[in-house]
Amino acid sequence: MRVVAGSLRGRRIEPPPDDRARPTSDRVREALFNALASMDAVDDATVIDLFAGTGALGIEALSRGAAHATFVEQDGRMVDLLRRNLATLDLVPQSTVLACTAERALDEWRSAGQDFDLALLDPPYAFDGWTELLDRLPAPLAVIESDRPPGFGDRWGVARQKQYGGTLVTIVQRSEHAAHHRPTEQRRTQRRGEQ
Repeated sequence: MRVVAGSLRGRRIEPPPDDRARPTSDRVREALFNALASMDAVDDATVIDLFAGTGALGIEALSRGAAHATFVEQDGRMVDLLRRNLATLDLVPQSTVLACTAERALDEWRSAGQDFDLALLDPPYAFDGWTELLDRLPAPLAVIESDRPPGFGDRWGVARQKQYGGTLVTIVQRSEHAAHHRPTEQRRTQRRGEQ
């Protein structure tokens, strides 16, 4: 596994030692991040990698100019692997790792009133709690990787969707995105001004 593009292009990402994680292929990562780049959704963004595994999605986002990535992973051995990958790529200062379930992270963010620009969601294919997860997600834009069309209610609309072999990539946008977009853009503009 390697970083596909950006400042870390070609750098190695340590893969999982067994089948406990299903890393996103290079081809799918390249396609989905090209789509996000065309939407100006990555540069200087704050990103959630909610089912992080090796961290490949969040690492790709950082390589392509995201300001910060928060990685959430509940498997202890995968957390260790994720931390090694971030350290090897010198991404620790731009990263936060939460060793907990997605549900716990969502509860903590809600309590803190914390929000993000972009969420990367690649849970096990058996996952079917999309509607509840997205209703609680503190970001106006999300990438969903699944093996079948996800159901997500009427609060989200599909911005883009494409099948790559057995992987379906769906980019969804909160229906009231216009109301949420201005503060997000303001935060990103302020961060650029601080640099």
